[in-house]
Amino acid sequence: MSTIKDISLAPLGKKRIEWVKDFMPVLSRLRERFIIEQPFKGMRIAVCVHLEAKTAYLGLLLRDGGAQVSITGSNPLSTKDDICAALADEGMDVHAFFGASEEEYYEHIRRVLEFKPHIIIDDGGEFVTMLTESYPEYAENLIGGCEETTTGIHKLKARAADGSLPFPMLAVNDADCKHLFDNRHGTGQSVWDGIMYSTNNMIAGRTVVVAGYGFCSSGIAIRAKGLGANVIITEVNPFRALEAAMDGFRVMKMDDAAPLGDIFVTATGCCDVIIKRHFEKMKNNVLLANAGHFDVEINKKDLASLAVNISERKPFITGYTMPDGRILNLLADGRLVNIVAGNGHPAEIMDLSFAIQALSARYLAMHGRQMAPGLYAVPKEIDDEVINLKLNAMNLGLDKLTPEQKAYLSGK
Repeated sequence: MSTIKDISLAPLGKKRIEWVKDFMPVLSRLRERFIIEQPFKGMRIAVCVHLEAKTAYLGLLLRDGGAQVSITGSNPLSTKDDICAALADEGMDVHAFFGASEEEYYEHIRRVLEFKPHIIIDDGGEFVTMLTESYPEYAENLIGGCEETTTGIHKLKARAADGSLPFPMLAVNDADCKHLFDNRHGTGQSVWDGIMYSTNNMIAGRTVVVAGYGFCSSGIAIRAKGLGANVIITEVNPFRALEAAMDGFRVMKMDDAAPLGDIFVTATGCCDVIIKRHFEKMKNNVLLANAGHFDVEINKKDLASLAVNISERKPFITGYTMPDGRILNLLADGRLVNIVAGNGHPAEIMDLSFAIQALSARYLAMHGRQMAPGLYAVPKEIDDEVINLKLNAMNLGLDKLTPEQKAYLSGK
């Protein structure tokens, strides 16, 4: 039996799923194919991804491909109750609701894994952690899984290195169709959607400090610049720091950027990016936002320890009043601002990412039993198939190499 908040919200959720469906042509094409092929017939698939409309469409695709699907959210503040209701109304096993406590959140994950899936689709390593550290018996039927995020891939690499990954996992995040578009263009747009929606503030003319210059953070910085902001980058990687400088951004230490910024956005995948000594230097009414998977980049304990008063200023904005009267505004409780305070990545972007997920799950269904435990790259043919489906859907022309050109490039 599903664990959701309000089944009466189902009609609204279904409308939202129908809306994103119109902008996800690759998933729609795969859905048509999977209905005929039934690649997951007789299988159980567990999904732990931000539970909103685009994810729901992926879940329906997997179901229509023959799977019994159980689904939960990978962040209690990104879960949309109307989407949960819509999926439950469709007969899917759903365990999630907005604002779940930490205890409730992990119980939802446990409930989804309790039905002993054959394939898992993970986001941030929540499934893998629980299956390996708490409930290994739930993995008795497991063929393998797919990981959605950079943070999750870091965890899987560590597990693969020390031998604590007992089943095959595909690094979906590292596929070109995922990280080149989802991480840069999806995060770049959706972060500013979330910040602007929740604050109703100007970006133009403000000084924005972006922590990191990887795929996600560079997308955030580029769009901040396009919105008219003055952008500062902080980095620990010398190559990325130089890349940011050559892309036209100021690069400096967070200690030097702290008193200059009006808006701070972290997207590093690391902890303690902004800490006590930085808060002590910041301007009045700065905005603090995080776009990394976990709420550890902006140190909330340090922020709270400095505050003489903590209050909700408006939805998704908590004000921390400092002893000198300055207020530092934390957005979305330090969690993913783009999906907690906004609508997440655009449907057109998630069309690519979830197509990679769907075809990776299909690959595991076909080949996973022959794969040894470990972390694997998504096969290139899956990347190629998705990008070509997307190009066709967008009616984009593509030149082809002539035999002479192929011979020239091969060095013959």
